[in-house]
Amino acid sequence: MSDVIPRPGLTTGIWPHTARHEAGGISVGGVPLARLADRYGTPAYILDEADVRYQCRRYREALPGAEIAYAGKAFLCQGLASWIDEEGLSLDACSAGELAVARSVGFPGGRVMLHGNAKTPHDLRAAAGYRVGRIVLDSAAEIARLAAQTPDRQRVLVRVTPGVDAAAHPAVATGTEDQKFGFSLSSGAAADAVRRVLAQPELDLAGLHCHLGSQLTQLSAFESAARRLIAVMAAVHAEHGMTMAELNLGGGHAIRYSEADPEFDLASFADRIRRVVRDECASFRLPVPRLTVEPGRAIVGRAMVTLYRVLAVKHAAGRRTFVAVDGGMGDNPRPALYGAHYSMCLLRRSAAPLQPVTVAGRYCEADVLAWDVPLPADIRPGDLIAVPGTGAYHHSMASSYNMVGRPPVVAVHRDAARLLIRRETESDLLRRDIGR
Repeated sequence: MSDVIPRPGLTTGIWPHTARHEAGGISVGGVPLARLADRYGTPAYILDEADVRYQCRRYREALPGAEIAYAGKAFLCQGLASWIDEEGLSLDACSAGELAVARSVGFPGGRVMLHGNAKTPHDLRAAAGYRVGRIVLDSAAEIARLAAQTPDRQRVLVRVTPGVDAAAHPAVATGTEDQKFGFSLSSGAAADAVRRVLAQPELDLAGLHCHLGSQLTQLSAFESAARRLIAVMAAVHAEHGMTMAELNLGGGHAIRYSEADPEFDLASFADRIRRVVRDECASFRLPVPRLTVEPGRAIVGRAMVTLYRVLAVKHAAGRRTFVAVDGGMGDNPRPALYGAHYSMCLLRRSAAPLQPVTVAGRYCEADVLAWDVPLPADIRPGDLIAVPGTGAYHHSMASSYNMVGRPPVVAVHRDAARLLIRRETESDLLRRDIGR
């Protein structure tokens, strides 16, 4: 590998919508990132409100008449829930905690769906108290449990495992057989689940749901899933005489983390899925159901940038250079979990040639944020590094490993910054420790 690599720019689709090169470095939302690091410390998550709203509107414009449900598992806080509500999206939640966040800002319960392969009784009670619009059923035991405890008639969807391989990483592939989510289509479990739901007068079967995985770009996989689920709808109509009104194709739409990554073609997705759904329904003489999609990463992923400060630079035996920063797997577990890759940028200007370096985290274990990323050869302790594309599954999966508090989330919008989630302190960690 050559030690000199072309310097990356603020590549479209990787950096937030408002990211700009300026004399003092890079700004997001009109606020210099270096100034935010000085004010809020590092590591810190910087969230571009304008980018979140832009992505919400892209989806609504691409799929008029469809329901766009933001997948809160990607990242959720009170501020983001308010933006999603104001933009007219629904919310896909997967725990009582996520429901509590949405409820705290007055998010309409009717626009909330509860997901999860193993919902606890507490989750189901929270959903009933919130009067959520739909609950996505994932097991036979859950059907009976929900019917037994629901105080009112509850609208539900049955999650189907369609047996579609969307070429996702094995850790995030959920549309194939031999994984924990949903009712298998090929085994007949999905048809049996429909019968069980229809036998419960407390449950109102609204439609079917599937989710194929994460970081998907193959549009043909979504088309195959739509065809198979509509065939199930036709079989249900033939056996039970009922017409389902909703078809939920989940999310998993990919974003770019580096210049080599393909882009998800939202316009083509919208066109092809609508055509497939229309044609398949016509062939079975079914009315066209309302379509729901559940983007999470695609809404918030590129809207966030994580800031780190360099603590040490080590030149190991051979040619490898390690750049150690003040964060790591505690604020971004994705590289350790499934080898996720990122673009990285030194915030100060440098005329030095770029060289491949390994950016290492501060935590024990094999904590590496990136292998062989191009950074200037004169990088030194005290420098700031910005990592774009960190909005999804970073803060939401962050931990206090090594008793290190989680970073703050800072929103930027129209030349101003405000704190959405404060930094977790040692006092926060000790407050939960009552064993003495």
